[in-house]
Amino acid sequence: MFFVVRVRGTTGVKKGISNTLKMLRLNRINHGVLVEDTPSLDGMLQKAKDYITWGEIDSETLAEIISKRGEFVGGTKITDEFLSENTDYFSCEDLAKALIDGKVKLTDIDMKPVFRLHPPRKGYESIRRSINEGGSLGYRGESISDLIKKMS
Repeated sequence: MFFVVRVRGTTGVKKGISNTLKMLRLNRINHGVLVEDTPSLDGMLQKAKDYITWGEIDSETLAEIISKRGEFVGGTKITDEFLSENTDYFSCEDLAKALIDGKVKLTDIDMKPVFRLHPPRKGYESIRRSINEGGSLGYRGESISDLIKKMS
């Protein structure tokens, strides 16, 4: 399971890349989404690599994001009490493990697919260079958790 964050805006973006970002539901800067690791989504991530960053997310970080930034359709914040009353999961940690294992999808429990994040504390390294060159764009692997913690 990948967590994808949009880093750059759309000024001067080619139409194909813009459509790819819309299909990934990344309409604004600092929005994040969960995507599965499939070949078609890998191609979409590679196409939009100059505008996004992504990596594998662990269950602890996902549970933190769900509890801080997760919302149900209708704008209700996600809490452990609300989860235990309205779903089969008793806490955000249980839900995060089920999402990573692929047992449930966000749409199955009427959760919004987009997480609206803050800009990262101390800023991005650079939004014009890839992660290999010391910037913020592209695939970052396990270090996506560090960025998410700076943004939540």
